[in-house]
Amino acid sequence: MITIANPIYDTVFKYLMEDERIARTILSALLKEDIVRVEVRPHEYSNGQKELLSIFRIDFGATIRKPNGEEQLILIELQKTWLPTETLRFRQYLGVHYQNPKNIVAGSVDRHALPMVAVYLLGHTVGEIEDPVIYVRHHAYDYDDRLVTRGIPNRFVDSLNHDSIIVQIPRLHGKINNRLDKVLSIFDQTRVCEDNQHYLNVDERSFDAADTDMQPIFHRLLMAASNVEMRQDMNVEDEYYSIIKEQEGKVYGLERDLAEKSEQLAEKSEQLAAKNEQLAEKSEQLRTLVRMLVQSGQTVETIAESLHLDQDAVRALL
Repeated sequence: MITIANPIYDTVFKYLMEDERIARTILSALLKEDIVRVEVRPHEYSNGQKELLSIFRIDFGATIRKPNGEEQLILIELQKTWLPTETLRFRQYLGVHYQNPKNIVAGSVDRHALPMVAVYLLGHTVGEIEDPVIYVRHHAYDYDDRLVTRGIPNRFVDSLNHDSIIVQIPRLHGKINNRLDKVLSIFDQTRVCEDNQHYLNVDERSFDAADTDMQPIFHRLLMAASNVEMRQDMNVEDEYYSIIKEQEGKVYGLERDLAEKSEQLAEKSEQLAAKNEQLAEKSEQLRTLVRMLVQSGQTVETIAESLHLDQDAVRALL
């Protein structure tokens, strides 16, 4: 067994993806495409100062070689998070990409946006979905819900929609059935060291020396594990995320208390409404009784005395 750095940490993941060859290997496996070139886009580490957000982002310009030999440039937006995060944060970042003029290409006929694929590496699960990797693709349909294939893909359509790949890291359980499983095995948290979550214990034999794509990943994570500065950065991340968890715990506690108080207030409101209804019924019954007594010839004074009411109250009921 060999100890490698845990790439779920931002500092390790950044160090890993800075290697162009490794980035191509991981992104090719995720997209199931032949990526021949990868370039990190400017301002990729948008939360280098954390900005009190638990999301790490990095963007790539990737050149894909199609089966017919044609090459296509696409934008890959990769976001990684440890903690359950509001989807609104992901959507806001997507909006930044759609508005960025650098993602517009001037073609021979028209200007169009680069096709984009959003990749989400999640340190948490998504509801009851059990598949570790989910591909969300858009399709075009006509009025009768028939799939439209003629003229697709189309630059206009592709500019307004994007595909997504969602990876649930907690769903990775060491099962390797395909190329993607093998590549994602470096994120498998079932291999985390019992005494230090900064590291993963892996079987060196799982990184076949003949696999020229996986060996660089293995060696780079091995180097990261022995890097003193990187270990310090991981300690900082631990402290940072512990603060986030603590704050989220406090917020959750406040929300729970507020929900309980709101429920109690709603119950009291229902009880008060019920009492008001009962009081209204009794008032109506008393009014009916007073009217009957008046019709029987009794005076207000007599009625007030017999019902133990004030004479003005009797008059008000009448």
